[in-house]
Amino acid sequence: MTFEAGKSGNPGGRPKLKPFKDALMMEALSAERGEKCIAKKGSLRWNARKLLELGEVPAIKEIADRLDGKVTQAISGPDGGPIQTIDLTNVSADDLERLEALFGPLAGGSGDDDESNTGGEGEAVG
Repeated sequence: MTFEAGKSGNPGGRPKLKPFKDALMMEALSAERGEKCIAKKGSLRWNARKLLELGEVPAIKEIADRLDGKVTQAISGPDGGPIQTIDLTNVSADDLERLEALFGPLAGGSGDDDESNTGGEGEAVG
């Protein structure tokens, strides 16, 4: 097979491995058939089986999230569309103060923006 310029030799990319999910599935099937756990004590499969037997769903989820990665969650606007931006350039100073009183604590900011900085939060002007 010859190399073709501009064409990937691995178009599907590196396979996504999910070791804990795979171990959990194997042990769930094994337990369902009534088979004993033959995995080495302390191994991933052994721990998965014990958590299954104990019904420790939160523990299973936590381990899976750490080993296999959390499931990504899409962020979108209304009806799955893009997130809408809000133009605050023509809002009165009183309205801005009310908005800052409402949302400032959520943003975790001190709420004392530099009045000479007309850019966004943390943006330098000029």
